[in-house]
Amino acid sequence: MLHVASLIHDDLPCMDDDQSRRGKPSNHAVYGVDMAILAGDALFPLGFSHIVTETPSNLVPANRILQVVAEMARAVGSTGMAAGQFIELNAGSGKEMVELVEEKKFGEMAECSAVCGGILGGAKEEEVERLRRYGRAVGVLYQVVDEILEEKEKGMGRIEGEENRKGRNRVSYVGAFGLERAMEVAEELKKKAKRELEGFEIYQERVAPLYSFVDYAVERGFEVGVAGNGGFGDVRIEAASNGVCL
Repeated sequence: MLHVASLIHDDLPCMDDDQSRRGKPSNHAVYGVDMAILAGDALFPLGFSHIVTETPSNLVPANRILQVVAEMARAVGSTGMAAGQFIELNAGSGKEMVELVEEKKFGEMAECSAVCGGILGGAKEEEVERLRRYGRAVGVLYQVVDEILEEKEKGMGRIEGEENRKGRNRVSYVGAFGLERAMEVAEELKKKAKRELEGFEIYQERVAPLYSFVDYAVERGFEVGVAGNGGFGDVRIEAASNGVCL
């Protein structure tokens, strides 16, 4: 819910000014700016409410739920996603800002998702920190791959006119460093995310979904499962045709 709210607000004319997302009209393009603002405003607290009211108290201690609420607030607040949007709007698209903006706008949300899952499951402090670094890497990786795919589609003439994202103050690795460097960054982030998961070997195949999501961020299609050779980190992947070959 928090993620959807952030996307609705991110597309607004006063922010990134995008008329479409994933090939479909953005919320404000369909329902108007006023309704889009209200939708985001409603979804943010609904996410917090859902965690508090729907997490079984007989399975998860109250102190863990409080930790999750605090983590969610940090991720979307003035030092997290909102900070990234602020920097993007006010600092232009200089190369020195790219890493910071993408970590704040995209890394923070994925980090929050990974960390909250660990907290709810009773992960140790060291494991939570590994999940934090893993999530941040995957979040930025997903965005960088989005930028790469978009740039390739532009080159193939698939995005034209109104379908082209305006990106009023949009910061991107592709825009700042070029397509080749963006692909190198994606490869580095993919390796970094998987490296963090090496500390979860004791969980064997149960950690396979975390590995597969790294590949999904690149390939945009996956099948969760451990490969036939028994390798714990070797996950079967069904690659989507529109993925990126790194």
